[in-house]
Amino acid sequence: MAHIDYYFFPLSPFAYLAGNRLEEIAQKHGATITYKPMALMEVFAQTGGTPPAQRHISRKSYRAQELARVAKATNMPISETPAFWPTNAVPSCYAVIAAQRAGGGDLGGLCQSFLRACWVEDKDISQDDVIREALSANGFDPALADSDMLTSAQEFTQNTEDAVKNNVFGAPSYVINGQVFWGQDRLGYLDDYLAEL
Repeated sequence: MAHIDYYFFPLSPFAYLAGNRLEEIAQKHGATITYKPMALMEVFAQTGGTPPAQRHISRKSYRAQELARVAKATNMPISETPAFWPTNAVPSCYAVIAAQRAGGGDLGGLCQSFLRACWVEDKDISQDDVIREALSANGFDPALADSDMLTSAQEFTQNTEDAVKNNVFGAPSYVINGQVFWGQDRLGYLDDYLAEL
């Protein structure tokens, strides 16, 4: 059975614009997914990336245009200026890690809940009530927001280290058999790759 490591950051607009296509592709090919929230700014620092706020105006302008284009093409709403971006994404990352450990709910839905909260609903994903609401809406115990924070912190750090070791340099990234597919616009290539296995 094929297995995909999904490296993402819950403030990434392009991770949001991927929607549930990763899950659909995995289901189509009988593949499994491990969700690996990571510290994207740390990955940038180690791989030569530049945080959005520090990019040249030409790159910022292009990014804004591209977000609008992708949102239109995928028929997904997106805020050009989300109220809580950037914010502290670590609590939501820990919640995803704890939920994955616990099992029993919709992990893909949980990730999308955090992404949608930022990019559509103008909610602050660093806040406990937002995290608990997302956990509950996706079939998880809201108390997971407080469960075993040390283990979640360790796994978050490990995810970030693994991302760099596996040649991940941005989000979203999908890794399978040493192949890296970076960006929601590469999901078609991932689909093709899985079809050939």
